[in-house]
Amino acid sequence: MTLRAILAGTGSALPRTRVSNAELAERVDTSDEWIVERTGIRFRHIAEPDETTATLGADAAKQALAAAGLEPADIGLIIVATATPDNTFPASATKVQALIGAPDCIAFDVAAVCSGFLYALSVADSMLRTGAAKHALVIGSETFSRILDWEDRTTCVLFGDGAGAVVLSAEDVADDRGILATRLHAEGQYSGMLYVDGGPSTTGTVGHVRMQGREVFRHAVTNLASVLGEVMADVGLSAADIDWVVPHQANKRIIDATAKKLGLPPERIVLTVDRHANTSAASVPLALDLAVRDGRIKRGDLIVLEAMGGGFTWGAAVLRV
Repeated sequence: MTLRAILAGTGSALPRTRVSNAELAERVDTSDEWIVERTGIRFRHIAEPDETTATLGADAAKQALAAAGLEPADIGLIIVATATPDNTFPASATKVQALIGAPDCIAFDVAAVCSGFLYALSVADSMLRTGAAKHALVIGSETFSRILDWEDRTTCVLFGDGAGAVVLSAEDVADDRGILATRLHAEGQYSGMLYVDGGPSTTGTVGHVRMQGREVFRHAVTNLASVLGEVMADVGLSAADIDWVVPHQANKRIIDATAKKLGLPPERIVLTVDRHANTSAASVPLALDLAVRDGRIKRGDLIVLEAMGGGFTWGAAVLRV
């Protein structure tokens, strides 16, 4: 028997307001054709004032708990991956804890931008396997609309808001269920290519997203293909063994180029960027929940998760559902 972190349930939450490319073009110098051709994005959800990273994260967490058949009192660990916390402090994870009614447990945030969910998943996996908790909530939640420059059409058209969550449970298993391997990387020398131009310790302001799109694209394809190869090699797998890849939903062209580089057929890629845009740390768990709920991802499937974000940070995980 081997103690592993098992995927027990998934959940997601999207803001009430959905914005199409055509609606966005009414306020920004852009068009539906321009956005779709370059990104594959058609819609995104934008949070209303009463919808925050914590409230969206809590809604996703409640869904994941229901899917896992667990109560808030069962949770011993809550990790929220976000680049857009409700406050500088306290951690949004503690707000989620209060909103779902979970009692005293470990709760903290992870900041690795679009890779945040992979970082949080790896941390939770390690903590569950060392006995820190029996059940964990791992949440990616973002309100990126709060940090967009709505005059910059090269960035504001790319992002949306939302949250996704998973429940992980520590179980002794005799087969290969659960998280089998994770790989994480960071290269801070590239931080100037994708960043927010503000912060408490520098400008004292929140700031806006800034990006060198062409360079980010180039690094993303290279780094994601590399980390997927690494994590599959760690468990002795090839692309042919994978049932589903759930990638970070940043740009359809990045997803297609990465899949082609690894020889992964498009029909095994979960794609949601067209309806959600780039929801940063929320994009992987949002896509995962969608594919679980529509029946594509089934018990016994081998899946790979991957993401890259500002920092640069990037990572991947292999798990059997």
